[in-house]
Amino acid sequence: MGITMAERNVSSLAVITRKSLFFLFIVTSTLFILSWFFVLRSTGSPRFIDHKLLPNSKFNAVMDSRSSGSESQKDVEPSTGNRAILVDNEEEEKPSSSSQEKEASQANNGVRCNTNEKVVLKVFMYDLPPEFHFGLLNWKPQGRGVWPDFHTKIPAYPGGLNLQHSIEYWLTLDLLASELPNPPNARAAMRVRNASEADIIFIPFFSSLSYNRFSKRNPHQKKSNNKVLQDKLVKYVTAQKEWKRSGGRDHLIVAHHPNSLLDARMSLWPATFILSDFGRYPPNVANVEKDVVAPYKHVIKSYVNDSSTFDSRPTLLYFQGAIYRKDGGFVRQELFYLLQDEKDVHFTFGSVQKDGINKASQGMHTSKFCLNIAGDTPSSNRLFDAIASHCVPVIISDDIELPYEDVLDYSEFCIFVRTRDALKQNFLVNLTRNIGRDEWTRMWKKLQEVQKFYEFQFPSREGDAVQMIWQAVARRVPAIRMKLYKSRRFSRTVSRKETGLSRIPSPSNFW
Repeated sequence: MGITMAERNVSSLAVITRKSLFFLFIVTSTLFILSWFFVLRSTGSPRFIDHKLLPNSKFNAVMDSRSSGSESQKDVEPSTGNRAILVDNEEEEKPSSSSQEKEASQANNGVRCNTNEKVVLKVFMYDLPPEFHFGLLNWKPQGRGVWPDFHTKIPAYPGGLNLQHSIEYWLTLDLLASELPNPPNARAAMRVRNASEADIIFIPFFSSLSYNRFSKRNPHQKKSNNKVLQDKLVKYVTAQKEWKRSGGRDHLIVAHHPNSLLDARMSLWPATFILSDFGRYPPNVANVEKDVVAPYKHVIKSYVNDSSTFDSRPTLLYFQGAIYRKDGGFVRQELFYLLQDEKDVHFTFGSVQKDGINKASQGMHTSKFCLNIAGDTPSSNRLFDAIASHCVPVIISDDIELPYEDVLDYSEFCIFVRTRDALKQNFLVNLTRNIGRDEWTRMWKKLQEVQKFYEFQFPSREGDAVQMIWQAVARRVPAIRMKLYKSRRFSRTVSRKETGLSRIPSPSNFW
């Protein structure tokens, strides 16, 4: 009897234990499933925000479009932003979203930019003494004025190779013309008299002309006149309240000749430079993010009313210039040895002496392709001579930076060749000979469309080199402002002396 009761008790306990385990399994499984449900739910769009309470009523629509379109965007080509699109005249363009865009596209002769409105850059220009600008052209002021009177005669810039680096001259003229009672043509920049209203502060020093004319030191001089002017410039500019307020971050100066501003650049480097390239600058002083690359002024004659054809240009490849150069220019002499015996290639030494410019004009106008090879620095005027001649440029310069390349696609009208490839036997000749009539004609037409972007003139005209440079400067302004505003974060809690606003900061910790 006792054994039977014990067996019953054990059996009952086993049943209870199995029920408890089964119940525990059900509870655990339920909690596990619920936890996964909440985890998966949390990876979707957040639903705990009442978007009606947000200040921006468009936020909800933006969030929904981003989440719903995230998959489809993977297969869509990225937006081109402000990049210019060169369009063949034969191609059918998509209809514009507005009549204004259509008119702008037609006005640009086939070059369409995705910009809704034209912004006029506001420029404050220092009234530097004439010795820094037009005085270098032997102009003498009358009275207390420091600028020429446009109603009389504008001082002429010297010709020859001096012209290729004359950028500061054209920009200064353009700013002065913006103050005339009836400013000529459309404007990309205008001078303002109050620095607080300006987007940028311009230092009108003719640095390239100073180098070309006054870099040689006379026997009785300790310093050349060019160095003396640079010393004076640094003292003048850094003493101005505008410079002290920003540390020079919102200033602009032209140093287009590679050797111009050679001494002052180490003191004025926080400013934005307008340069031809970065070949002789350390990257912490000048770089493509901070500064603006401007084209050379071409020195050969523009090809007006060009009706040439593929067959009417008998020369395949053309180069005439200095062959033996320093630094990266070694490639010129190597190519000379490779190409000198090719029957349809013109590769010779040339200079501006003995009617050299006219001969170069004739040669480029009768050539299909023009070589632009790195010299002492990555860039040279030859590229812009080729564009003016509608001779398709073949660029052999691995480190070259090009004007307006953030909005202009050079691959539409130029051929780029790596140096290591160009030095291979027959590479260049075979490459250019394999470009047929249709492809060459397409690039030739593009050159005629973009040529105006590289023309310097006074008064400036819409889309010419002067206005394109001002627009390139305008695209730098937001980044300049951001860096300037960041530098002021602690100005209320730290003295000016401690923030470094009263001195020029070190290049290594600025950008």
